[in-house]
Amino acid sequence: MAVLIENSTLSQQHNHSAVTIAGLLVALGIIFGDIGTSPLYVMKAIVGNRTIDEHLILGGLSCVFWTLTLQTTIKYVILTLRADNNGEGGIFSLYALVRKQGKWLLFPAILGGSTLLADGIITPSISIASAVEGLLVINPDIPTVPIVIFILTILFFLQQFGTTLIGRAFGPIMFIWFSMLMVLGLGYAIQYPSVFKALNPFYAFDFLINYPGAFWLLGAVFLCTTGAEALYSDLGHCGRGNIRISWIYVKTALFMNYLGQGAYLLSHNGEKLNGNPFYLIMPDWFLIPGIVIATLATIIASQALISGSFTLISEAILLNLWPKSRIKYPSDIKGQLYIPSINRLLWVGCVFVMLYFQKSEHMEAAYGLAITLTMLMTTVLLFNYLKVNKYSPVLSYGALIFFLSVEFGFLFANIHKFPEGGWISLAISMFLFFVMYVWYGAGVIKRRYTEFIPFDGRQREMLKALSTDETVPKFATHLVYLTSAESKERIEWKTFYSIFRKQPKRADLYWFIHVTTLDEPHTMEYKAEVLADDDIVWIEFRLGFRVQPRINLFFRKAVEDLVKRNEVILTSRYPSLQKYDQPGDFRFVVIERYLSYGVEFPLFQKFILESYFLIKKFTLTEGKSFGLDTSSVTVEKIPLTIPNTNEIRMTRVFDDKDLTHKLT
Repeated sequence: MAVLIENSTLSQQHNHSAVTIAGLLVALGIIFGDIGTSPLYVMKAIVGNRTIDEHLILGGLSCVFWTLTLQTTIKYVILTLRADNNGEGGIFSLYALVRKQGKWLLFPAILGGSTLLADGIITPSISIASAVEGLLVINPDIPTVPIVIFILTILFFLQQFGTTLIGRAFGPIMFIWFSMLMVLGLGYAIQYPSVFKALNPFYAFDFLINYPGAFWLLGAVFLCTTGAEALYSDLGHCGRGNIRISWIYVKTALFMNYLGQGAYLLSHNGEKLNGNPFYLIMPDWFLIPGIVIATLATIIASQALISGSFTLISEAILLNLWPKSRIKYPSDIKGQLYIPSINRLLWVGCVFVMLYFQKSEHMEAAYGLAITLTMLMTTVLLFNYLKVNKYSPVLSYGALIFFLSVEFGFLFANIHKFPEGGWISLAISMFLFFVMYVWYGAGVIKRRYTEFIPFDGRQREMLKALSTDETVPKFATHLVYLTSAESKERIEWKTFYSIFRKQPKRADLYWFIHVTTLDEPHTMEYKAEVLADDDIVWIEFRLGFRVQPRINLFFRKAVEDLVKRNEVILTSRYPSLQKYDQPGDFRFVVIERYLSYGVEFPLFQKFILESYFLIKKFTLTEGKSFGLDTSSVTVEKIPLTIPNTNEIRMTRVFDDKDLTHKLT
């Protein structure tokens, strides 16, 4: 009899709609860290070495305001947050919602995911560097690069211990940060009320049309919204309502600070910028506290991005878009995980970026190129989501055309960043894209060469006969196979081969486990059926794409439930142990494929498979990736496909020269 169990142990309940003070505070601490630290470098990047004048300042401010309004507020906060996958967001969550609409949607998903990860490597470096460089206002000779690298190293080192303690301070610190932005900006802006004219979109249009080189300055303007994608990715942490309401406060604080910086710059009309206007609007007595608060805010922004990268990679693993990686759980906080290999990758990338660029102003020249591709890919996936959910065609196609136009404009404006350092983030993006595509493509090819046979009465009778054949040495009391067969009516040929041919494996009870990854994020349930009394049990675990497949733990839970229902008996079948009611031993068998010599594949397939097996050498084994106890796992290797001998023409030569026999 089939059993479907969902209980508090294997499922989670999520409330994503409630708006609370705690939720608003969490949103400030986690959601808006990246976009919230942009005032540290945006206006400095817009002005650069240009002579300050009203046309530049008001036009640049107007572009910033309407970019935040159109891209962040309308596209992400109002529109994209609707595309929640049971309360979860992010480009892979969005892909999971629409992937059934076409295989081609895989490409925008992995391109968006890879560019988001790659550009994220620059984010901690530019944010922390911009904050620490405030020390140069006090002493221009202070070496900031070692300080930034030290902070980055400590930050990445602490990831393995979790962020429970520091996480509790995120919200209050970021509230102080945004309040500081608002007060400092408003204090300067009210002294030069003409700066508020920047709210008029006319100044943005006039700037883009009449200011020399204004179009290319959109690359600097774009920096104000680079954290919008992270805003969507963190949807599951505190819910749509909390994000939308807290964004009102955040956007007000951000633009007030931009206005304050603009007012300061207008007061120096005709001059060159000497320093960072973010720090120049601070009173001298507040400079040290301001630098400390800014540094804490950038550390928090970096922490949120690092945690988001872990989540993104864990989703990619479960969607078969990334190699199996070791995942640890440093605390019991929902969704908090730690991936050592990704942590090392991010740390090396951040340190390299810091050593290569040296200063935040050099990073500004390269930052943002890759993230425009992420936003374009999100627009494509969002359009498909709106179509699937039968939104108005006017809204669907209107959003597609409008945001593609805006984002292609930003992309072309950022192209000039390629030789200035943007090539670094694009090179990393292409490497990550290659890994994701190879891993997914190899999975498709492997499934194509996976042979299934019926798991009907004959095969089941063979298992029962082997189970009772005492002339065959017993391999284990309980023998467990992980199988890709989605139905209990089929079995993989490689599993059949392992049990009966490679080395006959006698066991008292055979278990077959299949793991199905669902489009929902947090589902944790299983089906179980006893196919032959005391001989064969089939289990299917149905897990959401954000649930780590800790099969050892889940299997133990399922077995406990089956024992309680008297559907299986765990007592050892060895007489000496049975009379003392001792449980039987369990052994998992994991079958890994390898590329055998002598098998010819089409050129592209061969390239994908060879790349896949090369990458696989540096990844976890199947057993470890499923969280199995390695002491009870047997790994067997079989070829992906067996060479076809029918194509071989060979002549057998006998001692008698007159006798030959052709083997065909």
